[in-house]
Amino acid sequence: MSPLLLLVNFCMSQKVEKPVLSGQRIKTRKRDEKERYDPVGFRDAIISGLDKCANDFEAISRFLDGAGNKLDYRRYGENLFDILIAGGILVPGGTLLPEGETCKTEACIFNSPDEINLEMMKNWEQVFIKLMRRYKYLEKIFQEEIKKILLYVKYFQPGDRKKLSLMMFLWISNGSLPFSSVLTLNNSHLVKDHLALDFLIDIFKWWRQEKGVTSLHSAIKKSNIESHLMTFVPDNKQSHTYFRTAFEENGLDEILKLYYDQHQLQAKKELQTLLSDGLAENKALRDIIAELREYATKENIQEHETVCIIWTTIMALPEWNKKEELVTDQAVRHLKQYTSLFSAFAQNARSELSLLLKVQEYCYSNMTFMRANLLSGCKTPKKRAILREVVTR
Repeated sequence: MSPLLLLVNFCMSQKVEKPVLSGQRIKTRKRDEKERYDPVGFRDAIISGLDKCANDFEAISRFLDGAGNKLDYRRYGENLFDILIAGGILVPGGTLLPEGETCKTEACIFNSPDEINLEMMKNWEQVFIKLMRRYKYLEKIFQEEIKKILLYVKYFQPGDRKKLSLMMFLWISNGSLPFSSVLTLNNSHLVKDHLALDFLIDIFKWWRQEKGVTSLHSAIKKSNIESHLMTFVPDNKQSHTYFRTAFEENGLDEILKLYYDQHQLQAKKELQTLLSDGLAENKALRDIIAELREYATKENIQEHETVCIIWTTIMALPEWNKKEELVTDQAVRHLKQYTSLFSAFAQNARSELSLLLKVQEYCYSNMTFMRANLLSGCKTPKKRAILREVVTR
């Protein structure tokens, strides 16, 4: 290729910049222009409208409904809920952002009378319900903002905490918030100062007062909150005595019972794990017995319950023969290894009867064992006769 042709190709491949007049402004499309982030301007607009409404809750709802068409709720949703709850924009430390001439509105939850008026608080509940029904995207923003607000509980006035606990009950009970929102209170500085437990108990008390203890019991159980209750107790007082006293003094005995039922269930699972681990590690039976007895005493697990847990664990160890004529001998050989373990936790009539019933239940659910004389190693004919009667009944 000739040098001239190469030069022509090179020139054609180069992009030539268009000339630009000096001082010319390059326009951007309106849709590409980013609006300046201005939470203070948003706050001032909301406060101005709320102040005109005073305590007219219908007027507040109408204003918020219309303002969503002009103001950017998607961008400033967190600030909106701060204003409706605390009267202004909350900043770290639980105080209001002081910028601007008017940093707080009188039309907010915290400005309601300290002598709580339940009807007024229910009117505020309706304001939130209507707002989030109109602008569905605010539901998620609200749930996230509440988690932040709960962390500021320490900095709020006692009266404001009471109002917020009542509103938390209303929001949780109407489905605006999940019950798990209260787990945000499980924060070291809130727990240490007893604020987390006090706030949680206030929510429970409002719920019991308005909807009854049965409704509260059901809601806690459904959300599995009872398994977290002990984490609200300060570390330096994390004892069952302190925990029990806090609930009993506030008339929440039913919730206390629910917690203990859940705690006992978990403790029994831990006992079973302790036994399984000991057997897997081939520990001496006397050491396993000592560990089980210590743990059962600590967690208040009764002897008749312990022996049934031992039975379930021991019978889950081998892979049983499918043939009925062979499984009997296999079971007897297996159980004879652990007679001292059963004996250690069958020291009274109730424990013996519980074990026999557990054997019967096991045989009914495992048909291969229906005629197996599982404890033929029992020393007395009387005990063998009782067991045979229970198993084959």
